[in-house]
Amino acid sequence: MKSTIALCLLAGAVCTVRAQTTPPAKTSSADSLLNAMSTTADNEPVIATFKASRLIFSQTTETVKKGNLNFVVIHRFGDIGGSAGGGKTLWGLDNSSDIFIGFEYGISDKLDLQFGRSKFEQLLELGLKYHFLQQTADDAMPFSATIIGKTGLKPYSVTTNVFKPYTNRLNYFTQLVIARKFSTNFSMQITPSYLRNNLPFPYLPDNEKNFFVLGGAFRLKVTKRSGIVVDYHHPFSSFRSSNNTTTNFYDPIGVGWEIETGGHVFTLNLSNSQAISEINYLADTESSWGKGQFRLGFTISRMFELSGRSKNKY
Repeated sequence: MKSTIALCLLAGAVCTVRAQTTPPAKTSSADSLLNAMSTTADNEPVIATFKASRLIFSQTTETVKKGNLNFVVIHRFGDIGGSAGGGKTLWGLDNSSDIFIGFEYGISDKLDLQFGRSKFEQLLELGLKYHFLQQTADDAMPFSATIIGKTGLKPYSVTTNVFKPYTNRLNYFTQLVIARKFSTNFSMQITPSYLRNNLPFPYLPDNEKNFFVLGGAFRLKVTKRSGIVVDYHHPFSSFRSSNNTTTNFYDPIGVGWEIETGGHVFTLNLSNSQAISEINYLADTESSWGKGQFRLGFTISRMFELSGRSKNKY
């Protein structure tokens, strides 16, 4: 029921915005994260569907330009409410449920190499992101599409025998990101995904090694340089939806405020997921909004131009 309601909310958001061709607009600030500017002809690509390569949970269709390096820092604090929150932890600010530091390097304008490390489960991940379809202003191509592939490794183990053989430490994730810029103020994407853990995570009886996930997210521009973002995912997992499990799982839901500040994109958000990496939060979100088990988080993206090009090709 909760997944149906959340998906309906995402669909309803689309209905509030008239689907229209993206109109021409003035060139944005040169130090904008993506150096975005609107199209000038009907058959040209619609760019800057989103302002950054990441929202709250999801990655977007945006890629880093060739020779540039995007440095990403993501932080999640502890529970604001519930038994682990409240004044004794300064409403979660004393704790950190996860910290992620990552790098995204543009091999080409359409292909990124990604590397990151999470505090949660000490996960190391290496991946590729390829932007293979571009929305056009005349709707000859009505959407943009990007595919993401990652391999994760958990090099450390708390329980000695769980990660034997060593291949049990490996995880695999692939995602298709399909996005459309409906207007200068509203963009939306859907993200069908597939997650594979060589060892079920969390390590519980009858847990699945692999399952599909469907997610959705949107950005609604409010001011010239800021907007509201909403991000949601639903794992199609019989284990996670079963009432017989000893652990309660919940769909990851996040809401946030995205701010573009020169060369940075900063997102302040609230979410019920402790983990940041897709490999972790899709498999193990055990926190409930209804129980006060949501937390403050933020994402900071900073672009560095390593190629020596004085101007972006756009």
